[in-house]
Amino acid sequence: MSDVPEIHRLITHHAELNRMLFRSHTDLYEHLRDFFVSVEPVEGQERVVGCAALELVWRDLAEIKSLAVDEAWRGRGIGSQLVRAAIEEARRLELARVFALTREQHFFERLGFTVVPRETLPHKVWTDCVRCPLQENCDEIAVVLGLAP
Repeated sequence: MSDVPEIHRLITHHAELNRMLFRSHTDLYEHLRDFFVSVEPVEGQERVVGCAALELVWRDLAEIKSLAVDEAWRGRGIGSQLVRAAIEEARRLELARVFALTREQHFFERLGFTVVPRETLPHKVWTDCVRCPLQENCDEIAVVLGLAP
């Protein structure tokens, strides 16, 4: 629970740069179990420097979302570690695939994801789009990773 303010700080920073959608404190508390965090010592205190969520969409599908890394900690593999943790959780849950909507296509491709037409994802995936300021001019790419049984 104590990580929520730091998760909120990270997501808000990236949302202000139009990299992702804003999430309220209430939403984060309600979905806290979906989150993975990376914690590092900063100025003598443990601080959340990265976060990612694995949100279940359907019985065989989950979305990796709200992936954010503190600017000072980028380039150190934290984002990759967070995505791998989400993938491992998806495997543990015996999901068939995970996806992400992203502008960072190459990052996800390096982790084994492939680009797919957005229209191939279930309609439920697009419920967040109503809150997006770029809804009419969406430039996100859908990437999917199939998980071996």
